[in-house]
Amino acid sequence: MTAGERVVVVGAGVAGLTTAVVLAEAGASVRVIAEQVPGVTSLAAGAMWGPYLVEPKDKVDQWGQWSLEVFRELAEDPVTGVRHTSGIEASRMAEAAPDWATTLPGFRPCEPAELPAGFTAGYRFTVPLIDMPTYLNYLLRRLRDVGGAVERRQLASLADAGPASVIVNCAGLGARDLVPDPDLRPIRGQHVVVTNPGLTEFFSEDTGLSPDLLCFYPHGDTVVLGGTAIDDEGDLAPDDKAATSILARCVEIEPRLAQARVLEHRIGARPTRATVRVEGQLWEDGTVVVHNYGHGGAGVTLSWGCAVETRALLSAK
Repeated sequence: MTAGERVVVVGAGVAGLTTAVVLAEAGASVRVIAEQVPGVTSLAAGAMWGPYLVEPKDKVDQWGQWSLEVFRELAEDPVTGVRHTSGIEASRMAEAAPDWATTLPGFRPCEPAELPAGFTAGYRFTVPLIDMPTYLNYLLRRLRDVGGAVERRQLASLADAGPASVIVNCAGLGARDLVPDPDLRPIRGQHVVVTNPGLTEFFSEDTGLSPDLLCFYPHGDTVVLGGTAIDDEGDLAPDDKAATSILARCVEIEPRLAQARVLEHRIGARPTRATVRVEGQLWEDGTVVVHNYGHGGAGVTLSWGCAVETRALLSAK
């Protein structure tokens, strides 16, 4: 990648905007093309840093740790929407703590008295929480500050993004048709945003592969309550029954939430495949394409690491 090289990034979710920022700050002339700016699935994220059922583990660990370091820096500036927050991840089974949690500041096993009824194990740690509407707007400002451009347009194929010497595919679930990639599937997620009754700590249950998640993430005046993970479901219409269940699960853990006022529902379709795809491709016409998609529920967690790997792939071309 040479200074001033014209690069088109397809997609304006957290993967696309982060990658666009990294490439633009490296000197490329970057244009983001997306139908939705910012992407609705990224807007719907909770969001807490932490690998979420994604492979390959060795690469995910590298990407996640790189992102964690960046988020720690961003948390020093309140305008980014990133904050260091303490809280508990708990399980109703005697599970060992995930590897990634044990390295976080303040990590320690919970005392039995700290756990809600019915939980047998839990761990306290401090981790970046990301208020996604604020954070995505921060990325857009940062991109524009270095000359990046954003174009709202629906593409019929990746080739429609040209002419460009480099196309970076961060289309998320859209890559299923644009590539095409039949291995990509949606996992529907729904969150409920409520007024904050005074919560300062997060809570997350390790629910494994269950479609019913339980978490709440305080973001100042609001709290994001979760959630759902419905495999192969991409409908983005609000589900009132699911929302009622989310509220009930969260109130059981934190009774103060019973008095909270519902502000909005956020729904997204996590772009999921067997492994995250970050790799380069050379088209017959000489166009260099780098694919950066398939992050599932770990798009935020992997965003900076995958963006840096994308830059490295382009630097090596």
